[in-house]
Amino acid sequence: MIYNFLKRVIDFALSFITTLLFLPIAIPIIIGLRLTGEGYIFYYQKRIGIGKKYFDLWKFATMLKNSPNIGTGTITLRNDPRITPMGGFLRKTKINELPQIVNVLKGDMSIVGPRPLVDRPFDAYSKEVQAAVIKSKPGITGIGSIIFRDEEKYISESDMHPHEFYEKHIAPYKGALELWYSKNKSTWVDIKIIFLTAWVIVFKESNLPYKLFSDLPEKPDFLKN
Repeated sequence: MIYNFLKRVIDFALSFITTLLFLPIAIPIIIGLRLTGEGYIFYYQKRIGIGKKYFDLWKFATMLKNSPNIGTGTITLRNDPRITPMGGFLRKTKINELPQIVNVLKGDMSIVGPRPLVDRPFDAYSKEVQAAVIKSKPGITGIGSIIFRDEEKYISESDMHPHEFYEKHIAPYKGALELWYSKNKSTWVDIKIIFLTAWVIVFKESNLPYKLFSDLPEKPDFLKN
């Protein structure tokens, strides 16, 4: 399939270029992480990939090592006390995601695709969404990642328990977005998602994703407010 071939070419080319550009700032980040927090640099976590095969996702470490067993577990809140001194900056700028370039080069992930999840949030999806998600390589970015670029904010502002809010409100809409991507994915759609990823980092409140993709599922009430 031409789309899959072009996607792999774009993945490899962008990952290689990003690696070269990223190296100069990687060194001070690595030194900073070594000297702060608990002193570890990378965080590896089992995520669900294409065909529901598990792989080790790479990130810069931004939270305490035992975070999955503390507090809200796999859900992170605004000003979460488990976040390390450098972690807040790395998460806010999305720099913590950049080591996933290694996953793309290895072929575990693509630049654009469904967000790779651990078991609990994946299980919160309907069977239809689960089946659609595992047909594509997971992505560093994607339409779900763009729309929920500040997921921590919505969870933190809710009076519901974080896991309950995620499973009742976030998972259904995120699943609808992943279904939309599964039905509409193309090289042009991927290019627009890459552009939007950079755009919303700068313009956090932008509604541009809904303008470029006018057929996205309708926003739920908690996103409208």
